[in-house]
Formats: sequence, structure tokens, C-alpha cells
Amino acid sequence: MKLSNIPTIRELLDAAPAKHDDRTFIKFIRDGAIIEKRFSEVRSDSLAFCRRLRDLLPEKTHVAIISKSSYAYIVCMTGVIVSGNVAVPVAPDAAVEEIAAIVNDADVTTVLYEPEFAEKLDALLTLCPAVAHTLNLGSEEDFETIYREYGDSSPYAALSDVRMDPAACSLIIYTSGTTGDKKGVMLSSDALVGNMMFKPYSDIVNRRDVILSVLPLYHIFCFVTDYLGPLKNGNELCLNGNMRDLFKNLLVFKPNQMRVVPMLASALLGRIRAVQAKHPELSPKEAAAQVTGGNLDMMLSGGAYLDPALCRAFDEMGIFLRQGYGMSESGCKITVPDFDTAIDCVGRVMNIVDVRIKDGEVQVDTPCRMIGYYKRPEETAAMFTEDGWLKTGDIGYLGEGRQLFITGRLKNLIILSNGENVSPEGIENRFKANPLVSEVLVYAENDLIVAEVYPNLENAEKAGVTDVPAALEALTDKLNETASTTHTVAKLIVRDTPLPKTAMGKIIRKRGEIKEDVG
Repeated sequence: MKLSNIPTIRELLDAAPAKHDDRTFIKFIRDGAIIEKRFSEVRSDSLAFCRRLRDLLPEKTHVAIISKSSYAYIVCMTGVIVSGNVAVPVAPDAAVEEIAAIVNDADVTTVLYEPEFAEKLDALLTLCPAVAHTLNLGSEEDFETIYREYGDSSPYAALSDVRMDPAACSLIIYTSGTTGDKKGVMLSSDALVGNMMFKPYSDIVNRRDVILSVLPLYHIFCFVTDYLGPLKNGNELCLNGNMRDLFKNLLVFKPNQMRVVPMLASALLGRIRAVQAKHPELSPKEAAAQVTGGNLDMMLSGGAYLDPALCRAFDEMGIFLRQGYGMSESGCKITVPDFDTAIDCVGRVMNIVDVRIKDGEVQVDTPCRMIGYYKRPEETAAMFTEDGWLKTGDIGYLGEGRQLFITGRLKNLIILSNGENVSPEGIENRFKANPLVSEVLVYAENDLIVAEVYPNLENAEKAGVTDVPAALEALTDKLNETASTTHTVAKLIVRDTPLPKTAMGKIIRKRGEIKEDVG
């Protein structure tokens, strides 16, 4: 499958001011004031940074960007890509050793870093001898200097006249690597923009909404859906900044929609229910409006399993919460939800993507797939079938109308000594249906199924449950009564603390008696 007439990121940037009537594109807060940037300003600022970078780096190279989400981050990412260089986004709060591993693996020669990272820079450079250039991104005021000195009418204007190769690598993004083995996914401009060129099944993604960007832009899900999507479609994008400011910024920006992970949606629900408890006279919608600003009616989730009970809770508040599905290797999205998809599916397969189920595994044919893993030809080859389909590693099935249902991960399959395969996700989902369960992780230990549960103490108190461990033991016994022998939980561990998670909110799995990664 191929897509034709895919604009490059530079072409999106150039076309946006006229296409979207040069409305306000990006809003963010600086020193307590709301700053607005029109589409033409985002273009001008990004090209100015492109010129600044080409002035510093005349030859093409790999550029790491170590920074939190911000307007400057968007300008840097865009500037690096349209300059013909390769962007390597890195989480700034990761350990220096982890960042160094990415910088070295990606053959980065230039590091752009936020001021807060400066104290770690010497340690990073000691571990990364190939880095020849560093640039402290400084303050917003420093960027204003760049915008002025490298502007459209400056002596450097011609430096942004770069012809982008839409099929060349523009971005190397490292997978979450919960096993500790991170791999660099190479994506082209064609893949990144092409992922936004699908024909939607409903108006769910075509509304010119105000979007609050909450998730880190160094994740592919956020970069594609929160930045490239609005750049193409004309949405107004509000940058949340620090996560601790979320509830304040919801009231400031009053967004219509957000991209979330389940953990974030759960936290939002908790805040709304706290308002309900304090003001029982309010309807669910009224309580939600006090927390979200009154306009929020759509949240699209990704990154981890979304409990249907969470969706139903938000349905009562007039907020549509559903999950999509994708992976970095597919260019981001494989499915998107719409108003008619089943609450427990992961969305409907996009029209630019084909999906098949082979030996239980979901396999994908998409024109937006990765070029490959950087410097890992064998692992790249292992990700594809002989006839060129991308292996997702997920177990699932296709339902009516191209709805996709995911039931587990091949690499998480528990292989018992009798040869039986057990999908831990199936057991976990049965636990999650109970309001006493906040988080659960199922794995094998000495050929026995173990479930670790972090209880929902708030729900326990509301239900009058005083002995939570005993209630969870009773729940486990009840679930075992209707489970097959191989899916019987032999050991329950009730946790005092939440389960460890990745930056995207995925629970980090234990590597017990499980099938090895299929690639």
C-alpha cells in the first residue's frame, strides 16, 4: 500500500498560514501571561531556528533534543527536521546513563538541551565522546533573539532553502524498552505526515477544536497527534507545560479535547469525583465542568490498556473517552476510535492501513511504517514477515467494521511446564472490572500464576470494606471459580504502593516464566 501526494513537514508548515487563515495556532503560559503564536509565527520561528542550526552545522548530522514539552521544543524539533538533519528526542528526566546510551547509539554529534539539564551536561559529555556541539536552548528571551537575528529578512535567510527528501530518515525515536533494550525507530517525513492522511470514519478528528497538549512531545503519539495533526487540520494547540499545572490550565484554556494515557484519565476522574463528593447537588456533567473548564467532551487515550469502566464513568459526564492503537514502528497510529466503536475495542483500523491476524498475532501493512531500527538490520528483519507485514507482537482479533480488539502480548505469554499458554492480560482485565482494584499485574512464579494488586482504597471506603486484603482474597477465589485450571491465580500479593510504570504510564512487567520476545 502506498500513499500519494503526501506533503513534507516543511510543506505543511508553509501551507498552514493561508490554509488556516493565519489564526492562533499555539498558546502557552510564560510568566503568568498567555502567549499566542499564529501559524505564520510558528513557521517563521521554526525556519529561524533551522537557519541558526545550519549556521552552526553546515553538514547533515544527528541532533539530540533533551527538553520538556514547550513552544521552544516544537520550534527546535521542527527546525531540526526541516533543516535536513535527523532529530533524536530524549526524555530530559531520564538518568544520564540512559540518555548517554541513546546519544551514543544514535551517533549524535550535536546536543540541544534545556537549561535545567545543564548541571548534567558534563557527565553526559564524559560518556559521549562523539558529541562535538552543544547548545543550551536558554530562555524564551534567548529564542526571541534567534527569531530576530535569523528571521526571514536576515542575511541567513537562504539557509532555510533546504530540499527535504520525504523518504529519508527525519526522526529516530527510541522505543519505551521496558525490558531495558531500547531501539531507535527511524521514521521519514512521509511516515510522520502520512499517518495523518487517513480518511476518518466520523468527524471525531476533523473538529477544529482547542486541544490541550499534556503528554510529552518526545513521545511519537504526542508529536504526531498533538502537533502534526493540528498543523495539518488547523486546531488551536495549548501547551500544558508542567504536569502539576494540569488542573489549573484546564480552567485557563478550557479545551475541547485532550490526548491522554489511562493513568492521567484516572487522575482526572478522581478529581471530578472529589468535586461530586463535596457538592452532591451537582450533576456529573456539572462536576466535570468545574474541573475541566466546561468545554471538554473528548479524550483519546493511548499507550496502555484502557479500562472500559473508566470510559463509562466519563460517558456519564458527557466526555467521550476511548482508546486508539498504534506503535512507533507503524509511524504512530494504526486505529482511531469513533462514536460507534465498541467500548472495549482499541478503535477502527484506518483506511490507509491493512490488518490481518496470523497465528493470533496482529500484523499490519502500512505505508507509514518505519525505515527500520537504527543500525539493527537483524532486529529490523525480525519485525517483518516474509511478505512484508509488520509484526505488532500483540494478540487480538478483528471485529465488525474493522474494529480491532487486543487481548494480550505475545512476549507476555506465560508458558507453564505443561505447555499451556496463558495471557496475563486476560486475567488482569477480570480483576480490573472490580472497583476494589486500582492496578494489577499477573505473572508466573515457580510455574504458578501470581497476581499483584494495588487496591483502590477510596472505593473500598465508599463500599464500607474494612479488611481490603480479605476482600481481595475473596475476589480472587470468586474469579478462580469460573477460570480454567491454567488461569487460576495461586498467589495474591496486595501492594501498599502503586506498581512501577514507564513514563507513558505502562506498568513494567516482571520477566518471569514467559515466552521470549518474538521481535
